[in-house]
Amino acid sequence: MSNCLGLYIEEHLIKYAKVSREHDNIKVETYGVMFYEKISEAIDQIIEETYSQKTPISINLSDEMYNYFDMFALLTKKDLQRAIKTEFDSCCSEKGYNSNVFETRYAIVDNQLERDKIKVIHIAENKIELNRRIQQVDKYKLINACPISISIPNLLDIENHENCIIVNIEEKTTLTTIIDSKIFNIDILDEGSTDILTKINIKENSYAKSYEVCKNTTIYTSEGRELLDEDTSYLEDIMPTLYEIVTKTQKIINDNPEKISKVYITGTGSLINNIDLYFQEYLLDVDCEILKPYFIDNTKDVSIKDYIEVNTAISLAMMGVGEGIEGMNFMKTTFINSLPDWMTIEIGGSSKKNKNKINKGGILTWDLGQKLDKIETNLLRGASSFLILFIVYSIFSTLILNQINKKAEEVNNSIKSTNEQIVLANNDNEKIKTKINQYTNLIKSIQDANEKIALRNKTKNAIPNLLNQIMSIIPENVQLISIENVNDTHIIITAKSNKYEQLGYFKAKLKTDVILTNVTSSAGQKENDVVIVKIEGDLP
Repeated sequence: MSNCLGLYIEEHLIKYAKVSREHDNIKVETYGVMFYEKISEAIDQIIEETYSQKTPISINLSDEMYNYFDMFALLTKKDLQRAIKTEFDSCCSEKGYNSNVFETRYAIVDNQLERDKIKVIHIAENKIELNRRIQQVDKYKLINACPISISIPNLLDIENHENCIIVNIEEKTTLTTIIDSKIFNIDILDEGSTDILTKINIKENSYAKSYEVCKNTTIYTSEGRELLDEDTSYLEDIMPTLYEIVTKTQKIINDNPEKISKVYITGTGSLINNIDLYFQEYLLDVDCEILKPYFIDNTKDVSIKDYIEVNTAISLAMMGVGEGIEGMNFMKTTFINSLPDWMTIEIGGSSKKNKNKINKGGILTWDLGQKLDKIETNLLRGASSFLILFIVYSIFSTLILNQINKKAEEVNNSIKSTNEQIVLANNDNEKIKTKINQYTNLIKSIQDANEKIALRNKTKNAIPNLLNQIMSIIPENVQLISIENVNDTHIIITAKSNKYEQLGYFKAKLKTDVILTNVTSSAGQKENDVVIVKIEGDLP
């Protein structure tokens, strides 16, 4: 029996599922979703809870790039590889990329439009991003890293000649088009569950709560009941993203040369209630349904929706137990794993019947009680050479390691001295900052005092001058009731007259002679043939 732990990793969350396989029987042993702040701690916790310290692990890629090349079907394998590399180099040159920074894999499918050609699905992953993802799990038994768009069809028991699309709504949305039971095209949409969870997180301030909100939200279709206010509180965060996904899915279906008969929906987005009905309203000629792993039956103990929640992790684990397309593993093959079976050596017993015999398992056994033949002698010589090289390498490694340790000690002493000087410099810097603050406060106090003195000088003779100017322009029929100095420069004059035009003339003179600025007046109030107004303005 073989088993594998699938880890689907994206920002803020990890979906995991441990899958075992015995012959054709596949079983999900444990699964779940974990939110994290530190990914290393989350992975350690998952490994501990699932008892997977020695279990093979399969993970997804982080940001793969897809290209499609058309090649002649009659090319030899060697020429095809060269042609694919040339096409990819040209593609990278057009985009300004360095093709050497990518780890690549490819799959070949039939060209539906030109039968004498084949279509190459080329997948490239930045080596830096790939190594970063691998390093997150490198202390455990990591055996597989592949694109989620390639692993997700593992969950379907695809019928012969079936044409369908798998819409996987995760961090980004991947649309895997399957024509004639084979992967034909992969589209990546920027819209995905991250957009939805980020919008809800603004309200909930928790990705875990946002995820639960998403699971508990129901989409009411045009035939459903009328929405209430509480129903729409989160739909406004969800529906725009789903609309973009379903419209782009519809376009892909319409542009496809073959008729698509079914759309499977999976990923975090599939947890939204009635999402299949929502897709069905737009994709009228296609059956839409939630993707359920073909080997899982409805059980009383576990809801099928719980399995669907971790579909991506299950599909990755299935890659680790031998399901799916071969050659899509982006993990580099180690030297030991690359050796053919016949080079695996087992030290056997002394039975003459087993001397120099290759058993059914392809393992070469040696009988140490018999005389060695030429092949065995050459193998021992080779082993001795490896041993000598190993000893020489170990000696040089020890010498180099000693030199490294010596230099590291010198570096540490230099760092220690530098840190001490930095501490002294920081202390001096704090003293300087203190003095600067003192001088800044003194300068501000002086500036405030100067401003007060300037203001006092400015307004010292302003009021007497104002009264003299008013006396020279006030009409005979206008009488002043009061003059108020509201603040340093604002003046309110209350005046009365039995002639309104005299008050208007008085206001105009105040304005035109620039006795006051920003002159305004209230509406006149008439009492016993006397008009009273308030005139406001600022001293110039």
